[in-house]
Amino acid sequence: MVGPRVLLVDDEEDFASTLAERLRLRGIETRVATNGEQAVELILDDPPQVVVLDVMMPGMSGLEVLRRIKREYPAMPVILLTGMGTKKDAVEGTRLGAHDYLMKPLQIEQLIDKIGEALKSAEGGIPCETPK
Repeated sequence: MVGPRVLLVDDEEDFASTLAERLRLRGIETRVATNGEQAVELILDDPPQVVVLDVMMPGMSGLEVLRRIKREYPAMPVILLTGMGTKKDAVEGTRLGAHDYLMKPLQIEQLIDKIGEALKSAEGGIPCETPK
């Protein structure tokens, strides 16, 4: 079975590329966007099954990207990442429709579990196994 398709959005390029590689090694097809505008373009061009989205980014914030995602794809699961965000950001993200949120630094297995949960909860999502 084909692994899930994930879009990872984070302005910290080293973090994003390392995390993407770790996900790919576990069979998760991962694309990377390093800013909100690029993320929106990639989502509109080829929607992923799950978006992993940093909250704190220069320019378009993660919460603004989340608003745009939910406007176009209400059922698309989004997992928020935050290193400097607050509980207020998590509450706002949940109100806007985020599936869940994780604090940085994160454990890769925790993220993979959250991706699996997001896929299961997605309405009309393509079922697939999340490799361990």
